[in-house]
Amino acid sequence: MSDYQSIAARKQQHLESLIPSEWRLSASQIPAGMLSLAESITQTASYESINVTAIPRTCGLLTPHELHITEGYSVRALLAEIHAQRLTSEEVTRAFCKRAAIAHQLTRCLTEPLFAQALDRARALDTHLQSTSRPIGPLHGLPISIKDTFHITHVDSTSGLVALAFHPATQDASLVTLLQSLGAIIITKTNVPQTVGTLDTCNHLFGRTLNPLNRRLTVGGSTGGEAALLTLRGSMLGFGTDIGGSVRIPPMCTGLYGFKPSQGRLPYGGQQDAGHIPAKGRIGLQPVAGPMARSVEDIGFVMGEIVPRAELFGEDCIPGTWGPSPPLSTPKLRIGVLRSDGIVEPLPPIAKVLDEAARILRRTSDVEVVEIPVPPALPKCQGIANKLMGIDGGGLMMDLLEKTGEPLTPWLKGRMGRRKATTVSELGELQMQRARLEREMLRMWTLNAADDNKTRRIDAIIHPVAPHPVPEMDRYNAIGYTSSWVLLDYPAGVVPVRTFREDDLELGKEMTIPVKGRWDEANRKLWTETTVDRRVYLDSPLSVQVIAPKQHDYDLYRAMHIIDQAIRSESTKHTETAKL
Repeated sequence: MSDYQSIAARKQQHLESLIPSEWRLSASQIPAGMLSLAESITQTASYESINVTAIPRTCGLLTPHELHITEGYSVRALLAEIHAQRLTSEEVTRAFCKRAAIAHQLTRCLTEPLFAQALDRARALDTHLQSTSRPIGPLHGLPISIKDTFHITHVDSTSGLVALAFHPATQDASLVTLLQSLGAIIITKTNVPQTVGTLDTCNHLFGRTLNPLNRRLTVGGSTGGEAALLTLRGSMLGFGTDIGGSVRIPPMCTGLYGFKPSQGRLPYGGQQDAGHIPAKGRIGLQPVAGPMARSVEDIGFVMGEIVPRAELFGEDCIPGTWGPSPPLSTPKLRIGVLRSDGIVEPLPPIAKVLDEAARILRRTSDVEVVEIPVPPALPKCQGIANKLMGIDGGGLMMDLLEKTGEPLTPWLKGRMGRRKATTVSELGELQMQRARLEREMLRMWTLNAADDNKTRRIDAIIHPVAPHPVPEMDRYNAIGYTSSWVLLDYPAGVVPVRTFREDDLELGKEMTIPVKGRWDEANRKLWTETTVDRRVYLDSPLSVQVIAPKQHDYDLYRAMHIIDQAIRSESTKHTETAKL
């Protein structure tokens, strides 16, 4: 057994030891095809299209009371029950820890179960509340989860790299400190891809995280473990990071809500950055931390507690408030429809669902919908973003892999290696190009108004999250639909619309639009019937991305809320009509 395999085996044993035996599923309750850790990385075709979301309800491990705790509340409602002492933090935390353990056995979503520590903290919170009648903070007793990259003292942050196992952090990440000061209880850390650099959550330490909705499809990345856990209701809310789409792509893959804020809204410091040059995010493309949840309201409630306090916890944060900004540019919320990134043509079901969302919004009072032509600067953004992500040349990351003889995962092979690092002068030129693109893209929000009339005419934009449906494992394409908004520092979120239906298949009908380039050609292979069985997409989520101008984070939340309400209302009407 090689170094990396022996270390991974020890790490697996450690993880398994943290899951109580009474919380374990029987072998008969785990669907066939739950491959070994090594096989999960390479034998992706062995997975069947199975939805496992009902298993936590039917497995018998959760009591009716625990099922109600984990399924019956919004964040606000659950906190109200805890703070009124109708539920204890301990019973709530135990229910979510148990459900997280079940979720892991079905999807491999966890890296560091913190169940014992979480229950100790819950008991301490209960004691405080009983003795003082006051909660520790507004999130007192809320069970949450965080991406593996966030440091927690005495706990590993491996970034999916074997060489970083058994090297625990010596201090908490700033966001962890902030969340705990608010009374939240972190119950676990969740899985990420090897190097945190792919859009499918797969590594040699913890294996491949599976999509609970369909185990043939990707769960996304790099915050894929969070998405799987939240989908199976093993946490009330999760936190990830986003530099290319990592708190938006996993929600797209699982029908959740994701929120990528502007820089400075949430603390990012205290991340595992081994394998990168120091402070890479300060000089290249700056990632941000953001929440994922099962509703817009849950995101808004927690952001409302974090944003006003963030500047006191993160040196990378700015003063902020969470509430209505100045009046809208018009009496109505004006939403633009941006149908493409100008590089990759959306596949038919993606174009269709964006059009459906636009039609629903056109029928919504207090909303005006306008078409946005693809700005000439937008197709240039992806290339600059990619270059800024890779300024260190990957040498330090390759050193960590070679330290234990760890091979690259299948998707990374041929895509990652040592390259020449960007020089200071080259970096300066890239940042100048970025500034020019930022300046040009400002015109999108004013609908290309004349220079003497720079009034913002667009409040938010709807846009695809990706130009394709949720793909099979290791087939995600066209990161530009998400990474470009990081380059521009526009806050962006994800709202699910509906699931993929039979009438979306368009069997026997191919796209006739000419291929624009190699990225478009790769995307077309996810639809052409000779290269994919389109039926694999059936019942998978279809979502839209919502984007707002820089630092207009509350406006993004407000737009997401209005869009989500309109979509849910339309869905309810269709359901009621179908019953008649």
